[in-house]
Amino acid sequence: MAARIIGTGSALPERIVTNLELEAKLDTTDEWIRSRTGIEKRHIAVTETTTSMAVEAAEKALENAGMKGEALDLIIVGTISGDLCFPSTACQVQSALSAANAVAFDLNAACAGFLFGLAIADAYMKSGMAENALVIGAETLSKMMDWNDRSTCVLFGDGAGATVLKKDTAGMMSMVQGSDGQRGDALVCRNREVNNPFVQNGREIDYTKMDGQAVYRFAVRTVPRAITEALQKAETEADQVKYFLLHQANIRIIEAVAKKMNQPVEKFPTNLQECGNISAGSVPLLLDFINRQGKLTRGDKIVLAGFGGGLTWGAAVLTW
Repeated sequence: MAARIIGTGSALPERIVTNLELEAKLDTTDEWIRSRTGIEKRHIAVTETTTSMAVEAAEKALENAGMKGEALDLIIVGTISGDLCFPSTACQVQSALSAANAVAFDLNAACAGFLFGLAIADAYMKSGMAENALVIGAETLSKMMDWNDRSTCVLFGDGAGATVLKKDTAGMMSMVQGSDGQRGDALVCRNREVNNPFVQNGREIDYTKMDGQAVYRFAVRTVPRAITEALQKAETEADQVKYFLLHQANIRIIEAVAKKMNQPVEKFPTNLQECGNISAGSVPLLLDFINRQGKLTRGDKIVLAGFGGGLTWGAAVLTW
């Protein structure tokens, strides 16, 4: 038995911010951003929150699956940008969906968060702990950016993607995960620091900092290796895969992975041009895009891969 995706959904903020609009605010240009990342615009939350987008994506995924919230046994939200420290985003989603029978929790694996969530859902189903699950990736990264730092803020966007999974005879074929905490300082955002009657640090709020070259080198080495390992575990050849859905961080990374895998870049669909990097929301949002475009047929083999802060990575082979 395995976890099988039976429904997808997504949500994006209404406000769209183009590269040209950022030109007026930052020392950058549309050409600079496009040529180095492939990003043309991104959606930025104004009234939306991480929770509201997660709920919207979840509702669409449940509708797509023909399922009600009360049928869920498990809700997992991958996020680094929850609205509250507690309760978790997943518990807020549970409340909104009236999913009283579900166990709900968040996880933090940054841009690999959705993949880690899929692995947990699959394990729950294989162990008999769940029959139906909802796995979401949701982020409001705009609140974590220094909007005077042109090297980071132009890269990221806000949004959410969700999948409904059901225990079935086919679905998840293999999963590879990894972490390298020794290189974690390549992508960092500090939380609140100790501040109490016994120590007062007076530190200002911190924002996301990234060593772009270090993250690029990590991704182009690690992602092809992880995908290859996942394919071997699934006893599947790369040529048998219809689509490779990668975390939407940078078009150069995606093109480099396609080249190393000896696969046509057309098998690597993208939406970073209009969404930017949405961390844990990136892969499920792209999956919903191609699903709703009618590009997937039951029985297709697809690969999902996420990579980012931690450093963390995950790659899965599954039957649609």
